[in-house]
Amino acid sequence: MKKDAFLTAKSKKEFNNIDQTETKTVLTEGRNAVLELLKSDRSVDKLYVAKDAGGAIGGILKIARAGKVTIVQCDRRKLDSMSETKAHQGVIAVASEVRYKTIEDIFALAEDRDEKPLIVICDGITDPHNLGAIIRSAEVAGAHGIIIPKRRSAGVNAACAKAAAGALEYMPIVQATNLSNAITELKDRGVFLYGTDASGQNDVFETDLKGATAIVIGSEGEGMAKLTKELCDFIIRIPVNGRITSLNASAAAAVVLFESVRQRKRKV
Repeated sequence: MKKDAFLTAKSKKEFNNIDQTETKTVLTEGRNAVLELLKSDRSVDKLYVAKDAGGAIGGILKIARAGKVTIVQCDRRKLDSMSETKAHQGVIAVASEVRYKTIEDIFALAEDRDEKPLIVICDGITDPHNLGAIIRSAEVAGAHGIIIPKRRSAGVNAACAKAAAGALEYMPIVQATNLSNAITELKDRGVFLYGTDASGQNDVFETDLKGATAIVIGSEGEGMAKLTKELCDFIIRIPVNGRITSLNASAAAAVVLFESVRQRKRKV
């Protein structure tokens, strides 16, 4: 991947004055996402701030100055031209690329917390906003990691980071070259796979999710891939009472995640 792979043509012009190093950089946009980025251990090269942003970003500026991050105050129109999300809220950070983790990192985190692994597998989630929302829900729920395939999936870009609202800095993300192999490794390590599908015979609220659990979320259009579905131990459904027959992918992930959390807290 080239250094500017996540930048638009307009954005590239804005970054001509950034030192060309071997470190790959990406944009992080929006107040929450930038604030959590600055609090994380990722390297931030530069912070672009709208001159008219006012006191709303005071906390961001304070942390950036303490971390000796270069701050560039500029016209909001410049930020508009740089922005990928078109919702930058007056602040854009240029930071080192998110480092993908390993499955071993996920298990290590669960062990450190003395918890059974709780994992989300995204199978064919190509919308970065959906991926970011799933990452946010997973982090809030206390999950231990997200697994995405290298192909046929949204990547961790500015839109994903904005939707994740800072959760990206705390949630281990594994990019699997072969998703089936990753799933097999989880199963070999005692994790049960729960695929989500409207046709599932198991009601999520009547399914035991207290053990080592991996929740598989398929794409909204096609659902899980055939092989992924075959590898699942259970196919679960979220019961619906309205006329619309399904939730979007990120909402479905949140429902199943927090049902698992509820069960784990009750321990019944």
